Amino acid sequence: MTADDVSILLLPAPRQLERLAGTSNAPVQELIDPTLAHPQGYQISIHPGASRIIGHDPAGIFYARQTLAQLRRIFPVSLPCLEITDWPDFPTRGVMLDISRDKVPTMPTLFAMIDRLAEWKINQLQLYIEHTFAYLGHEEVWRDASPMTPDEIRALDAYCQSRFIELVPNQNSFGHMERWLRHPKYLPLAEASDGADTPWGYRWKGPFSLCPTDPKSFALLADLYSQLLPNFTSRLFNVGCDETFDIGQGRSKDECLRRGTHRVYLDFLSRVNELLSAHGRRMMFWGDIVLKEPQLIHELPTTAIALNWGYEADHPFDAEAARFAESGIPFYVCPGTSSWCSITGRTDNMLSNQRAAAEAGIKHGAIGHLNTDWGDYGHLQYLPFSFPGLAAGAAMSWCLQSNRDLPLPRLLDAHVFEDTAAVMGAAACDLGNVYQSAGKQISNRSALFSILVPSSTHRDPMEGINREGLEKAEAAVDSAMDRAHLAKMRREDSELILLEFTNAAAMLRYACRKGRGEAGDDELIEIVRTHRRCWLQRNRSGGVEESMQKLDDNRQLAIDNRQS
Repeated sequence: MTADDVSILLLPAPRQLERLAGTSNAPVQELIDPTLAHPQGYQISIHPGASRIIGHDPAGIFYARQTLAQLRRIFPVSLPCLEITDWPDFPTRGVMLDISRDKVPTMPTLFAMIDRLAEWKINQLQLYIEHTFAYLGHEEVWRDASPMTPDEIRALDAYCQSRFIELVPNQNSFGHMERWLRHPKYLPLAEASDGADTPWGYRWKGPFSLCPTDPKSFALLADLYSQLLPNFTSRLFNVGCDETFDIGQGRSKDECLRRGTHRVYLDFLSRVNELLSAHGRRMMFWGDIVLKEPQLIHELPTTAIALNWGYEADHPFDAEAARFAESGIPFYVCPGTSSWCSITGRTDNMLSNQRAAAEAGIKHGAIGHLNTDWGDYGHLQYLPFSFPGLAAGAAMSWCLQSNRDLPLPRLLDAHVFEDTAAVMGAAACDLGNVYQSAGKQISNRSALFSILVPSSTHRDPMEGINREGLEKAEAAVDSAMDRAHLAKMRREDSELILLEFTNAAAMLRYACRKGRGEAGDDELIEIVRTHRRCWLQRNRSGGVEESMQKLDDNRQLAIDNRQS
């Protein structure tokens, strides 16, 4: 690698970089200068005789140090002489990790991830919680989930603060409460205990949302908030409240008919905001429900922050962000890593999704960018397959102009896999594009995932897929893995990463063979066994059995679907 490559091998790529002649080993001086034009901004000057970094504020100094750390990783002998001027597009650049869909990371995994996100200039982290916090008095809900404890949250909070990351509490508080409502103690709080029709064409079995007109729903939330919030120094709080499709189909039906479903939803949100005000917290909430009735956006609490989420390449971020901007409500744009329900990701979809979110956010004045990494249907993707999306989101939210067409495989080799053979980044991205080979594109998932984990709530996974497409997908998996086995990673967990790649590839191959009617049970047994082994290397034991059942139990479900 030559010093001329430096402009495209930083993650994120800086806003302005001028390459100068020569190299330098001069010590680096640090200076804070608030007259620099942009908060969190910095300048780096590397010259043969003297080198210096200037930050607008302590955060700017920290981010300059991260850039220097990457330069030293790329050029370990001596640094190229250069001038960098840099600052972020979005004042807040966040990541949300799903720790409720079975997978709760160990503390070492979380600490390592925080270090990596800080290097990429991420400054907010949320851990998405439905039931995975150890709430006193609610042990039956989290007993088998290996939940986060108050002491662990406080340790994470301090660790984040030292790296200029705000750890924001996140507890879904309306929909997605099935992990609570499945228990007899909490079932009376459900809106529709026997299930409800969904906007996606199937019926949800069992309870999903709290009843918005039951005062006991607020009593439960008040208890949860009083236990969770004292462990965080952040004054923000993401209360979720997304996808409440069952509201008006159960106990609140009469009230929804009288006043309108969206009015009932908005009143619930306002009551939640009152609970937060008592704790001195500012409410964040997912914006999908209020977008259905845009005229109601103007009635939201003016202190609330709407989270405008969408995960497809063609998601209408521009139109939706414009609505929030017109209302005057502060908002974030929230794309995703496209890793969930895919095994190895959906690379091209992710890149387009990230780019569209950043463009809309910049255009319409979003105050933040929150990159989401979900774990639907068993959290079957391994952590390395989330890193392409996390890296791309970090880069585009820092400076879209410089990172719009980032060389993602090379950046992953340099700053994630530390692969001197320079093959692992391309292997990860190519495995993430296998979803395009099978012949059918599905919203929010891949066709191969649907074959591997069939669901009674979705149509026949083989619809629109033929043998030729499955053979093409399997060949693409083999090609990517041929390169992965040539990797020379310098990471301590390089053997684990290769095992994760190998088992993820085995899942995809099994899906291809299953679709062709050629898969055997012995293959799946080995996949499940290795899945458990990989899981326990980075994550707690709670949830692993449920995740494995998503792979194993659905063999019979697939047979039933075919025969019906």
